Amino acid sequence: MQLRIFTEPQQGATYEDQLRVAQATERLGFDAFFRSDHFLAMGDTRGLPGPTDAWLTLAALARETTRIRLGTLVTAATFRYPGMLAVQAAQVDHMSGGRLEVGLGAGWYAAEHAAYGVPFPPRRFELLEEQLKIITGMWETPVGGRFDFGGDYYTVANSPALPKPVQDPLPLIIGGHGPKRTPVLVARYATEYNAPFPPKDEIGDRFARVRKVCDDGGRDPGEMAYSVALVLACGQNEAEFERRAAAIGREPAELRQNGIAGTTQEVVDELGRLRDLGADRVYLQVLDLSDLEHLELVASEVAPHVT
Repeated sequence: MQLRIFTEPQQGATYEDQLRVAQATERLGFDAFFRSDHFLAMGDTRGLPGPTDAWLTLAALARETTRIRLGTLVTAATFRYPGMLAVQAAQVDHMSGGRLEVGLGAGWYAAEHAAYGVPFPPRRFELLEEQLKIITGMWETPVGGRFDFGGDYYTVANSPALPKPVQDPLPLIIGGHGPKRTPVLVARYATEYNAPFPPKDEIGDRFARVRKVCDDGGRDPGEMAYSVALVLACGQNEAEFERRAAAIGREPAELRQNGIAGTTQEVVDELGRLRDLGADRVYLQVLDLSDLEHLELVASEVAPHVT
């Protein structure tokens, strides 16, 4: 099982904060550093000093790290035109030496769109599907060829479809809760399905639905990676766990129910259960980016037992 560090910088983090966590992620042996793509803090926090752009951040981190995978979980289709996103992702893939993974979703947070003047259309799932067709179509178009597309939301005419990513295919992550349309998009376009913050008793069923849709469509479900994202709060003992829970404004009992939380042995056991359900990767949502000792504890006391 791969353990990936997943951050929410819109809650209040500078680029330097993210750089420290990304470099610790690499130094401590985790598989990847991912970040959300949001522009407005959620909950009670003020989110100071303000949001950082996900793709600018990943481009910079691509030059400041050497081993870890980098990516978004997830970029909203509403934020960027698909052709521009295809260019950005290909460039970051080159800047990282082929270490990028792209998470793409429909977008859901209406308030951040209003706060920064971004349209929030009602039929975002259809918009996402067109983006997936365009982005993958551009990456798959042979060098020297041309790409055209006509849809309800986007028209692409005579595109050289450049640049190409280093990776072929560039890993594409699609996640979500929908029982019907999401698995279809995953089976058609993705290299990884992610279950974001699911009720734990639904994880196995969500993975099974994606596998069935792959089977029904003639795709080997074994080609797909299956992952889950859950908040992390780990302590060497109960007091340390409770301190970390308090630091992110969560109750210990609620974290144990909904996250990957508790003492180191509890976290090892929880990750083992996720592995048994079929999770190949777990995105550990780290909300306190100042607490690098948290990452050090998981790397030394948890990871050796599950990776």
